[in-house]
Amino acid sequence: MEKQINYTRLKRSATFRSRLGKAVIYLLLTLWALIVLFPFYWMVLTSVKTYSQYSSESVPSFFTLTPTVENYVTAFTAVPLAKYFANTLIFTLATTAVMLVVTTLAAFGFARLNFRGKELAFTLFLALMMIPNELVIITNFITITNLNLRNTFLGLILPSIASVFYIYLLRENFAQVPDELYYAAKVDGTSDMKYLLKVLVPICRPTLITITILKIIECWNSYVWPRLITDDPQYYLVSNGIQEIRENGFGRENIPAMMAAVVVISAPLIVLFLIFRRKIMAGVARGGTKG
Repeated sequence: MEKQINYTRLKRSATFRSRLGKAVIYLLLTLWALIVLFPFYWMVLTSVKTYSQYSSESVPSFFTLTPTVENYVTAFTAVPLAKYFANTLIFTLATTAVMLVVTTLAAFGFARLNFRGKELAFTLFLALMMIPNELVIITNFITITNLNLRNTFLGLILPSIASVFYIYLLRENFAQVPDELYYAAKVDGTSDMKYLLKVLVPICRPTLITITILKIIECWNSYVWPRLITDDPQYYLVSNGIQEIRENGFGRENIPAMMAAVVVISAPLIVLFLIFRRKIMAGVARGGTKG
């Protein structure tokens, strides 16, 4: 009887410690979530305040009883933001599509094809990740300028169609697919391209989706290269549009309208992440096959 009582006490104690541990973890996660989300809340809150209300606040207010959409109208009229959205959409979709083709073919070559010097070539290829981006930008700028591709979509797109990291990530996924599938496909007379499209791509779809979404985010937020290679407003992207607002003095005087423009620009990426967040995590966590 005494042993049973001690066992019950130990069980209750373990349950209490487990619940206390979970409560502490949830509390810390909640605090961290509030810290991370607060800048987004502040951005949206500022965008719905009037200019007079924002300027008259000696102590910032954490809410407003008179929200307005005037700042969003001003953001689209101060600069041709809709035009910049269209340019960014063209740049993002074209770059991502070409990058997927290049990345898939390169990863397949390193993972499945046998040729002399493959390991050395792949090692040297990975070594490119050690080169600072600033050096690559200088080389790309000289090349694009010599090709007379400044202020063109082709000049914007070409330097972004290859990524060492994405090729490495996809190559590792391709390499995890059993060799027996490849040999069986070759016995059946399947070409390498058909094997790639019919077998590897469906198996590694989570990784491909992850690469696609990360590339879209990268292109949408691209600033340095578009700013460097374009000086014609006809080819400005949304990130350049925000800078144009600031350079015109508008950003310094009307912060609520500038925040409205940032909200509009950020919204597509936030929605994209919320929709595909599970696939992003699956693509990073999973290998080429299950089990």
